Amino acid sequence: MNKAKRVVIIGAGFGGLSVAIRLAAQGWKVDVYEQQSYAGGKAGSLKLGGYRFDRGPSLITMREVFAELFESVGRRLEDYVQFEQLDTVCSYFFSDGTELASRGNPEDFAREVAAKTDDSAESVRCFLKYSRGIYKKTAELFLMHSLHDWATYFKPQVWKGLLSRGKLDARRSMDTAIRSFFQDPRMRQFFNRYATYNGSDPYQVPATLNIIPHVEYNMGAYASKTGIYALPQAMRSLAEELGVEFHFEQPVEKISVQNGRATGVVTASGEVSADIVLSNIDARRTYEVLLQDPEAPYAQRYRQLEASSSGLVFFWGMKSSYPELTVNNIFFSRDYPAEFKSLFSELRCPDDPTVYVNITSKLAPGDAPEGGENWFVLVNAPRNSGQDWASETARTRERVLARLEQALGRSVANDIAVEEVLTPAHIEEETGSYYGSLYGISSNSKTAAFLRHPARSRRYGGLYFCGGSVHPGGGMPLAVLSGKIAADIIKKKE
Repeated sequence: MNKAKRVVIIGAGFGGLSVAIRLAAQGWKVDVYEQQSYAGGKAGSLKLGGYRFDRGPSLITMREVFAELFESVGRRLEDYVQFEQLDTVCSYFFSDGTELASRGNPEDFAREVAAKTDDSAESVRCFLKYSRGIYKKTAELFLMHSLHDWATYFKPQVWKGLLSRGKLDARRSMDTAIRSFFQDPRMRQFFNRYATYNGSDPYQVPATLNIIPHVEYNMGAYASKTGIYALPQAMRSLAEELGVEFHFEQPVEKISVQNGRATGVVTASGEVSADIVLSNIDARRTYEVLLQDPEAPYAQRYRQLEASSSGLVFFWGMKSSYPELTVNNIFFSRDYPAEFKSLFSELRCPDDPTVYVNITSKLAPGDAPEGGENWFVLVNAPRNSGQDWASETARTRERVLARLEQALGRSVANDIAVEEVLTPAHIEEETGSYYGSLYGISSNSKTAAFLRHPARSRRYGGLYFCGGSVHPGGGMPLAVLSGKIAADIIKKKE
């Protein structure tokens, strides 16, 4: 019998887990090396006193991407983790006092908008139809297949998208396009927020990114009763069933190369040989640190590209409950353009930040003591560039509390029983993402989608990539898709 080929995967994020599952099912011997003590990358879990928090993503979209991963190896997603579709995706609080519930049913949401803003239900319907149209024209090329593999361009469904590229709305900004559908400034701010789903600026990012509302409204938004962290746990369990071996708290120090081909990795325990190596960490760090090759073209390119935004997170264990809040809540700033100017031009936390509050204990009461709640409080933050994060954190905390107390009409600070903070510097240190950026590079240019690293290295044989810094981009479903793309190419090439 032929000896099974061996792959070493660096990093147990969503992309690495996706590849591990697919390759193990194909008969590969799979070893995953992860510097943290858990799988999931940025989607970790935190226990603080009697409270449990998700440390990263808090909303599940594109559920079918995860379902397909499990189905591809003969399993059912529902047997591993339970998703619950949200009737209210998010509650929005505008600076003028308007409160808007983002309904999971698009028609209910359209009526909500008509009742509470100066825009009509029809304007919402037209916008979501436009968003669906972009998805249909772009998904096959930009999400499901490699942009860098010639075989992609021989697929009929891809050509359908290419031939209608004039309808992808890439020549104007997200904000400009949204203005053509909505007259109410609140609805413009509402839909501009979706640029933050990949760490970008709605006043710069191409309107093609208006694809995102379709994913949330027309395809559905979900949560898990056991927290988002249950998803990478489920993926890890499936991988282990298929024979994948995980090596936690074992960071890779170097990728071994012989005659231009990756032949394994070096850890503190020694050298590990492999037929191929796959990096699920930041692509630039892979070249500059693990390969000691800062002159690699992609390393040079990534140094020149604008990083995505990061996040500043407060984990607050609350002594009281807030029945007026739902699982997901957004408190908008007064001046959205000024907020993004702070993030991308001034590289400082906004004076008037938009505040996101996720409360998983609304679905999972065990995540907080009886009568209390677990608040994951996130504000958009600039990439880490040496800021004084102690000062930025203290200043932002004051503004966050003031915004919440103004909207809720009660003292939030007095309810905080336990607290921990996660800064962009912490994110960079823990995950290896340059600048602590949450999504690799930003999408603030028309060519950003084509500038992300491909699944296969052309500089080193046997070296492959997946994850948020790689095509098709950051976020849980896209990272899983990056793993699928890598696995498909490995199957053909190796």
